[in-house]
Amino acid sequence: MKNKVIIIGCGNVGMSYAYAILNQKTYVNELVLIDINIKKTEGEVMDLNHCLAYSPSKINIKLGDYSDCKDAKIVVIAAGANQNVGETRMDLIHKNSVIFKSIVDSVMNSGFNGIFLVATNPLDVMTYLTYKYSNLPHNQVLGTGTTLDTARLRYIISEKVGIGPKDIQAYVVGEHGDSEFVPWSNANIALKSMNYYLSEEEKLKIENDVRNSAYEIINRKGATYYGIGMCLVRITNAILGDENVILSVSAYDKENDIYISTPAIVNSTGVKEKIFVPFNNEETEKIKNSIKVIKEAIDSL
Repeated sequence: MKNKVIIIGCGNVGMSYAYAILNQKTYVNELVLIDINIKKTEGEVMDLNHCLAYSPSKINIKLGDYSDCKDAKIVVIAAGANQNVGETRMDLIHKNSVIFKSIVDSVMNSGFNGIFLVATNPLDVMTYLTYKYSNLPHNQVLGTGTTLDTARLRYIISEKVGIGPKDIQAYVVGEHGDSEFVPWSNANIALKSMNYYLSEEEKLKIENDVRNSAYEIINRKGATYYGIGMCLVRITNAILGDENVILSVSAYDKENDIYISTPAIVNSTGVKEKIFVPFNNEETEKIKNSIKVIKEAIDSL
């Protein structure tokens, strides 16, 4: 069976994703790169192919165009303007909305009926636009959402409490942006409330550190890309492996007609269903604020 994945946008994020695929045992057996800079992308294809002698998986890697999307299982959109020093993710909205219309139309003209996975900021808005432009069922369109923020959260908690990040049950939810938050009332380690491990002051600092992580990295090296590359591989495996795993992807919220992150079940259909999370009063106000931020951003277009 051909598990073809297309990467549209072969900059830092797209190529970190491609390299992460090569370094892991994945279900991907065909990888196609599409970018407006054809010469550079040819070089990327050559460089990646030279890794195959030591890669755990055999993957056919090639330069492609939009006609290759016809029989793809997943099209990953990592194209768009980068977030510069001093910019918020929302500052990119007008630049990237124009780029996305052209990309999604070109993909759909090929006859594509697979799953769109979006990694471009502002993430929730770009995922919503992909859904609207494509006219695909909403479950077939998802964004990386707060999977990266959740990974950052679990790493920081892990460093604080001395327990591996894979055993920490905590999520970042809401907008992938400045209004995101941690619903601490649902966070635990080994069925013990996070209150057992962390004080209120520690939780507040951790949440702020997670929220500001991207800014701190951008200030130091200009962009973030390794973390999101790993998140994209995790979501890709969940889809191609029909894993029914829970990830905090950006998925469609029918009630509010937006895309937003809460834990969701991801499998071969894309987003199988969102998980209902019981928030306390403070968290309820925070999720309402995130919804408001995303809706206002969409309305601005």
